[in-house]
Amino acid sequence: MTHTLTIGAVAKLAEVNIETMRYYERRGLVPRPPRSTSNYRQYPEETVRRVRFIKRAQELGFTLKEIKGLLALRVTPRAKSSQVRERVRHKIEAVDAKIKALEAMRSALASLEVRCSGRGNIGTCSILRSLDENDA
Repeated sequence: MTHTLTIGAVAKLAEVNIETMRYYERRGLVPRPPRSTSNYRQYPEETVRRVRFIKRAQELGFTLKEIKGLLALRVTPRAKSSQVRERVRHKIEAVDAKIKALEAMRSALASLEVRCSGRGNIGTCSILRSLDENDA
C-alpha cells in the first residue's frame, strides 16, 4: 500500500498554503485525490513533487495554463523534449519583450525626472504638466 498525505501535509512539504492546494485542484493542476472514509483528501506522495514543480514554473513566469501544458507533456508518451524547449523559447521571448517595455518606461521616467528641478510649488511641476499633456 502506498503512503498518502493529507492536504495539510502536502501543503507543508511543498511550502504552499492549503488554499493554494485547493486552487490547484480546482484548476486541474493537481488531480482530485480519493477521500478517506472520514472525508479527508488522500494525496499520493508524488503530489508534493508536482506542487513544487508548479511553484518553480510560476517563479519562472509560466502561467498556470502554460504549466498545465507542461504537466500534460510530461505524461504524454510521444512527447519530445523539443516541445518543452519550444515553450521555454516562447517564455524567453516574452520576458525579453517585458524587459524592453520596462527599459522604455524607465527611460521615459528618467526623462521626466531630469525635467524637474524639484523646486517651486506643485502648480509648476513639470512632471505633472508633462503627464497632463501626454508629453512623457
